[in-house]
Formats: sequence, structure tokens, C-alpha cells
Amino acid sequence: MLQKAYIEIRPAAGGNEAKIWAGDLLRMYMRFAIKSTWKVNPIDETVLIVKGEGAFDLLKNESGVHRVQRIPLTEKRGRIHTSTATVAVLPEIKESEITINPNELEWQFYRASTQGGQNVQKVSTAVRVTHKPTGTAVTAQEERFQEQNRRIALELLRAKLWQKEEEEKLKTIANYRSAIGRGMRAEKIRTYNFPQNRLSDHRLTKSWGNLEIIMNGALEKILDATKKSD
Repeated sequence: MLQKAYIEIRPAAGGNEAKIWAGDLLRMYMRFAIKSTWKVNPIDETVLIVKGEGAFDLLKNESGVHRVQRIPLTEKRGRIHTSTATVAVLPEIKESEITINPNELEWQFYRASTQGGQNVQKVSTAVRVTHKPTGTAVTAQEERFQEQNRRIALELLRAKLWQKEEEEKLKTIANYRSAIGRGMRAEKIRTYNFPQNRLSDHRLTKSWGNLEIIMNGALEKILDATKKSD
């Protein structure tokens, strides 16, 4: 079944290295989507939309804190640094599932910062929408026309509001913790250890080698293993 998934990746602990790491993860998922012949579009610098056969079912277990251990390019003494980024994978939510009152939205329009062509650069095509009751804000800037970005921003906002509702429901369960986590180093689901050339999934207590190949989008074995553990 064709499914759409939103992948949002944000830097967490680790300063500038965490920002670099978040970008590396975004490229990893984009390359995997392309290898899978899925349709993939960046919304902004932190979010991808992927659409393909079973896309959400395969990617949903990627939500959580991804930790990296490596020597940054800026590190002169050869010390290994530990940084983290949070990954959130959200499904497509229909309008009938989440109702948004237009009066509760605050829209902002601006020129995109991406290299998306002359129209994108000269016209205020980029969109930021804030859901005032919850303070949830999303941006979309990659499409050439403002109306397209408005539609995408609303779709992502619905997904994020759905996520908030689901987490509120789960908070009634004792000891509930968000699957995404707060980005602290201890809240990891996976560690990418570059000096040891190893990826470890802490939920499966399983590891894989060839980390450079994995970062180039070779996620098939890992995603299959996490899916089987559902």
C-alpha cells in the first residue's frame, strides 16, 4: 500500500557537531528513499516527505534519539565526540481525523533560503504556520509556489498535532516516555560508532558493520530487523 511519511530530524546534544549529524541523517534517509524508488521531497532543512510502498510502516520505528560517536572534522586533538539528533517519523493524517480551526492559525510568508530557482528566490513563497493554542509551528519552503507550500505545511501540522494528541493519551500510562525523547545522550535508540565502524540498535541489542555504506542509504537489513520486532 502506498504510504506517506514525514521524517523530521533535529539536532540535540552536541552543539555544531549535532547540527552536522542531523544533516547526515537526513541525507541517509533521502538516499534510502531514492534507492527504494520512493518519491522523496524535502520540506525544509529538517523535514522530508517520502511516499512509497509501505513507507510509514517501514520507517516508523526510526523515531527516537540517534547517537553518533566520531572525531569531528574541526577536532584538532583527535578526540572522539558524542552528539545526538532526534528523529520523528509521522504518518499522513486526513483532515477528518484532525480538525484545525483556521482562526487558530498564524501564517507568515517569506523568501526561501534554498536554491530553488528564480521564482523561489524573488517571491515570498516560503511558509511558516503556527497553531496558536499549542504553539506548534512548521515551515515549508521547497516548492516553487506559495500555495503548494501552504498545503504541505498544513499536512505536516496535522501530523504533528496528531502526534501531540497521541502522546497526551499515552501519558495516562504509568512511566510513559516519548518515543522521540528529549535528545539527551542517554535516551538513545541507536548508536553510530565511526571509530569502530559499527551501528548498534539498542532495542534489538544487535549491531551491523560497514557504517559508511549504511550512511549512504543501505538501511534495508536494519529496517527489516526493526519491523520484524514489532
